[in-house]
Amino acid sequence: MATGICFFHSTSSLHPLFLYRRWNNGKIGGTKFTSLNFVGWKQRTTLICAVGNDAEKSFKKTVEVDRLIDMLRDADDKELQKLVVENVLAFNEGFWIRLAARTETCKSEDDKKDYEELAAILMSVVDRLVHKTKEKIESATDVLKAILRPVIEEEEEIHWPPRNPKALILMQTELHQREQEGCLDEGFLSEVNAQLRQAKEDGDKPGLEAMLQKVLQLYASRVLSKRSYAKKGNEVLKAEQFLETLIQAPETEWNKLLINGLNVGKGDISTEELFGVVKKRIERILIRTEGGSYQQRILTEYVKGILARAVDLVNALQAGT
Repeated sequence: MATGICFFHSTSSLHPLFLYRRWNNGKIGGTKFTSLNFVGWKQRTTLICAVGNDAEKSFKKTVEVDRLIDMLRDADDKELQKLVVENVLAFNEGFWIRLAARTETCKSEDDKKDYEELAAILMSVVDRLVHKTKEKIESATDVLKAILRPVIEEEEEIHWPPRNPKALILMQTELHQREQEGCLDEGFLSEVNAQLRQAKEDGDKPGLEAMLQKVLQLYASRVLSKRSYAKKGNEVLKAEQFLETLIQAPETEWNKLLINGLNVGKGDISTEELFGVVKKRIERILIRTEGGSYQQRILTEYVKGILARAVDLVNALQAGT
């Protein structure tokens, strides 16, 4: 179920006072005004000029904010980080009010979701910038080690699945935290893919290979679960809802969910309906991610993995009948 985003509150105080630009300097047109300076028609003329100047300034501010929002909306991850740093003082109360207004006036649900997602990303980036400017930026390798730490034994032995069933939950929690902090960028995904490729080439570390694959699955599930297409107005789209259930579930539960959900098993979702929403989801991923990026590849492969599992299961069930 899609949820709205509040642009004005965060437990970590995303908009501290020192980020707010003080627009009102007590002058209009470079001249100071007081209530005793003018009388008669001069007072009325000054008031008209003041109102006109204020309206012009307000309009110019709105144009500037809209231009920045458009740039942020069209930027890739790297460009967005740079834009936030370069325009950090622009993220004041007026910016978030304007972004909220543009979100509410969107004509399509997809556009509205895009703005909501942009707001969440911006809040996360600004929060990191404000609270971590003096902290050491961790390398992608450090982030990956932190995520894997719960499932690696004290002697750094690798067992998969982990002996401690709680280890996977801790691993998932760490990954979610790192994602919220904006650490799971292209550099991180590149590092995971490099480690996974090396583990496959070595051929003697099946446990490490399974761990790294799990990291990518958790990442894809996390990112894809942020955006829901299961409702259209008041109507629940059952096929979309079913796909989102699969996306959020561990890979080990896919077979059971498919059997219970598809009409070739115990459910009422046709294979054509599932294949249709999978195709549409892949199209959306390709549109909303940078072409050729690790993120695009990982997200599409994850959804294709669900489709492949469904095809295998349907073939097995039909062969058994």
